[in-house]
Amino acid sequence: MSTDLYFEDFHLGQKFQSNGSAKVTAEEIKEFGRKYDPQPFHLDQAAGESSFFKGLAASGWLTAAIVMRLRVASITVAGGMIGAGVEEMRWTTPVRPGDAIRSEIEVLGVRHSQSRPNFGIVRTRSIAYNQRNEVVLRATVNFLAPVKPKPA
Repeated sequence: MSTDLYFEDFHLGQKFQSNGSAKVTAEEIKEFGRKYDPQPFHLDQAAGESSFFKGLAASGWLTAAIVMRLRVASITVAGGMIGAGVEEMRWTTPVRPGDAIRSEIEVLGVRHSQSRPNFGIVRTRSIAYNQRNEVVLRATVNFLAPVKPKPA
């Protein structure tokens, strides 16, 4: 029996919890910062201490990537989760070395795609928490899910 989800498997109010959490390391924060977001507070503890963040803080984009990884591990969409737009993304608490991030996803809406009849659009809200249950990211994200194929 397949665990892949199709458009018809999603419904308003449905919730998904991440399978476990993702622990963030100082080296991961610095490596991502060096590669994609080279700001002092993502690269160096001392520089972070004298910044707005008062310590080394993960890039919001690293946090978003971690949440995406948790989404994909929690919701197995047939053929893969195809992004259909981010309506909102807010970073509310800095992610620090040692934080363990987990997420909750709630289905806010489902509708058939007008331009792609073999797909539906699933509108979701993702909320990511650290180990202290502080919200670190809140996002409203849409993805495409294929319509179940008709039996032959």
